[in-house]
Amino acid sequence: MLQIGKLKLKSNLILAPLAGITDLPFRLLNRRFGCELAFVEMINVRSLGYNSPKTRQMLSTNQQDRPLGVQILGSEPDFILRGLDILKGYRYDILDFNAACPVRKVTRRGEGASLLKSPKRLGSLLRLIIKHSAVPVTVKIRSGWDRNSLNAVESAQAAEEAGVSAVFIHGRTKTQGYSGKVDYKLIRQLKGSVKVPVIASGDVLSPQLAVRMFEETGCDGILVARGALGNPWIFRQIRGLLRSNKLPLAVDASGIADVMIEHLDSSIAYHGERNGVKIFHKFFGWYARGRRNIRRLKEKAYRSKGRQDMFKVIEEFRVEGRDPRS
Repeated sequence: MLQIGKLKLKSNLILAPLAGITDLPFRLLNRRFGCELAFVEMINVRSLGYNSPKTRQMLSTNQQDRPLGVQILGSEPDFILRGLDILKGYRYDILDFNAACPVRKVTRRGEGASLLKSPKRLGSLLRLIIKHSAVPVTVKIRSGWDRNSLNAVESAQAAEEAGVSAVFIHGRTKTQGYSGKVDYKLIRQLKGSVKVPVIASGDVLSPQLAVRMFEETGCDGILVARGALGNPWIFRQIRGLLRSNKLPLAVDASGIADVMIEHLDSSIAYHGERNGVKIFHKFFGWYARGRRNIRRLKEKAYRSKGRQDMFKVIEEFRVEGRDPRS
């Protein structure tokens, strides 16, 4: 259904890189529910160059975690080259260059969405990366810096000319961040301006919104980010809605609890009990989102320090979270 360079994918639904979220347990869980290509957390090439233990853990994977994408952030050629050299020691299938991150500490260094200010410079950096990469290179951009500089088409064309294998586009400007409306019209315009696959993102929070993205933009694939938080079923649900035009049944509290326990145990196995439970705290809030009278359980979950305490909270949720999601 989707080909990026030499990589052929059966699914055009992709799990986006999410800082502090897309670790190995999270990726494997989403793969079980229909995600094929998944990305590790965004990695700054400076961290690669410094051989950071945290960065090494972010890149850890296994045989079930394929195909795998790595997204790098940077703007200085020397650091980029050093990072690419270090990445030669890791197995992955797609290398994405981030020109979309809107966070101020990133853009003030001239990285992320700041590169949208100069499509020519973006193209130059991409040519450097492509020259030294053994896997297909893609780029992630936004619609522009602000509403007065909607230059996604120009940026995508510069990237295509540099030799990228696909363009990821978030349909908001840097100044919008993650708020405001997604510009479906601009994504459609971009799709018509390049020959490489275009993968769209922005507010893919439900199967219905995923279908809207496909229908209104004509994109080749979609990138699922916040929509997968506490909802690994979204990949299966999107695929089902696209195939049958019928909205899948909601997952009940017992089904959510089963997946929560699976996620908790894999997080503990990967991070250790203390850190694994601590990391899972935020996931409990996402899994429980939309249920009535859930505040007390969320408070108990965030106080849990061990597996047994967290398990008890999940079992309480199984009983008390029976009301359907609103």
